[in-house]
Amino acid sequence: MFSIGDKIIYGENGVCTVEKIAPLEMSGASGNKLYYHLCPLIGTGTYFTPIDSDTYMRPVMSREEAENLIASIPDIKPAICLDNRFNHVDAYYKELFKLHSCEALVAIVKGIGHRLLERKTKSSRAEATMKRAKDMLHGELSVALGIEFDEVETYIHQKLNA
Repeated sequence: MFSIGDKIIYGENGVCTVEKIAPLEMSGASGNKLYYHLCPLIGTGTYFTPIDSDTYMRPVMSREEAENLIASIPDIKPAICLDNRFNHVDAYYKELFKLHSCEALVAIVKGIGHRLLERKTKSSRAEATMKRAKDMLHGELSVALGIEFDEVETYIHQKLNA
């Protein structure tokens, strides 16, 4: 069980802070079931999930794990879908997001980045998928490293080019 103040990965929503652990305070809700009240690092609103939910939840990685991940980025192969049909490409990346793995997020960013450079054309769908992967990855790295979200990309580049 997580505690109030914990930073966790919640499903495919990225980093969230456990703001409260309490029953839902809305009409029709059972007053005896406990829920995590989660505030996302990126975005607005609150997620409510039962503490015994099957939804994927885990603590944010440690600083050491974050440093090891960054060091391994050059060795992570880009995730490239060889099928060009939109629904197949979307399904391919959706499956990678479901892995809840930072390595998969790096592979998505690298794969889509290569694809966009190859094609030399804009794809709002691909750019949105890459932004989502970057936001999730940088959100977790930001918390693990204790730096601001907008400093993560520079930090990664400095570490890899040192």
